[in-house]
Amino acid sequence: MATSLKADSLWMSTVDDDLAPRPALGGSLVADVAIVGAGYTGMWTAYYLAVAAPSLRIVVLEKEFAGYGASGRNGGWCSALFPTPVRLLAHRHGREGVVAMQRAMNSTVDEVGRVAAAEEIDCHWRKGGTVVVARTPAQLRRAQAAVEEAREYGFGEEDMRLLDADEATKRCGATKVLGGTYTPHCAAIHPARLVRGLARAVERRGVTIYERTRVTGLRRGAADTTVGTVRAPVVVRATEAYTPALPGVRRAIAPVYSLMISTPPLPDDFWASAGLAERETFADFRRLIIYGQRTADGRLAFGGRGAPYHFGSRTSPEYDREPRVFAALRRALVDLFPALAGVPITHNWGGAVGIASDWSASVGLDRETGLAWAGGYVGDGVGTTNLAGRTLADLVLGVESELTELPWVGHESPQWPPEPLRWMGINTVRKLVTWADAARW
Repeated sequence: MATSLKADSLWMSTVDDDLAPRPALGGSLVADVAIVGAGYTGMWTAYYLAVAAPSLRIVVLEKEFAGYGASGRNGGWCSALFPTPVRLLAHRHGREGVVAMQRAMNSTVDEVGRVAAAEEIDCHWRKGGTVVVARTPAQLRRAQAAVEEAREYGFGEEDMRLLDADEATKRCGATKVLGGTYTPHCAAIHPARLVRGLARAVERRGVTIYERTRVTGLRRGAADTTVGTVRAPVVVRATEAYTPALPGVRRAIAPVYSLMISTPPLPDDFWASAGLAERETFADFRRLIIYGQRTADGRLAFGGRGAPYHFGSRTSPEYDREPRVFAALRRALVDLFPALAGVPITHNWGGAVGIASDWSASVGLDRETGLAWAGGYVGDGVGTTNLAGRTLADLVLGVESELTELPWVGHESPQWPPEPLRWMGINTVRKLVTWADAARW
């Protein structure tokens, strides 16, 4: 699996280690904290726990290898985006909750950069912000509404500003640009280098990672695997899109696929017109999400949604490859930057992101059972997982902090409906969003 993923994925083909597998769990053992999942959530939780309490025995259990899931496959946006719609968050927690959550996310971007520098993780960090261009009148109205909403909650020009056509085009030289928005709260990164570097960093601090170890169930005080049981007073579920494979939480998260393509390194004359001089991450205001970045070696890495949801919340390596979606991504990229019409695509890959039924990311710890969780990032997990890891560390250690008071702490989303309703609902919404974009709504 590592070999095929390395061949398909730009990130895995340019990671700074050989992906040699770590040992599997050899039998039952006892720990203070057992973390299931060696992606960003698991790694950040282990990291902050190990920093704050070096004497803790922390064990991470991973079915594949560290960074196998979305953490090693995403668009490389370390952003301040939080997936829960602002109006929904305000309805539950008021204006103060919205502001506190957003300010925590804004500062998280810099915290990820701080740790990467401190741990000497070469993840190609560049905080160039995000430019989202508007290319139709409907998209321009959405850009204006986004800025108006930011102002409503007290966020000024330093957090998000509206761009006119010239300003937006200077940052991102796409076609048909009418305007857009810019926020400084995002860094472009190499996501696989970050998660692999975090794995090495936690190991240096005494954390043990067992790869090729399948967890079959979580219960009070234990994580059961195919080769034994890890007993621990705290068990953290950090499985995101792979959560439905665990008994008892099969309807907690729906895995939805997001796919990516990348170009070879592009010449200077292309970048002279395309912009992205600060390695801004970029998107536009269409409804079916697209996202891109200029990589450290001068490629365009570009992705988007549109792949189908698979019945029963199934995940499979074969779902990483949807030729129809790859072709649509290429058309969208050439539509944005026509100079790429004759440029080959060097890598095509994908992976699943986790979505809660109410579109709300959450983090929490049930003190009665010792079971903790974080997830539901809807593809905005690069930054949000860091905040989750810091929050989980405080919850596990019993530290009362500003993080443990944030509105997403302890939130429990309703379960997704059973099949076939789940399959029908998710795929119907996907088709409606695609239709709305085609109609330029």
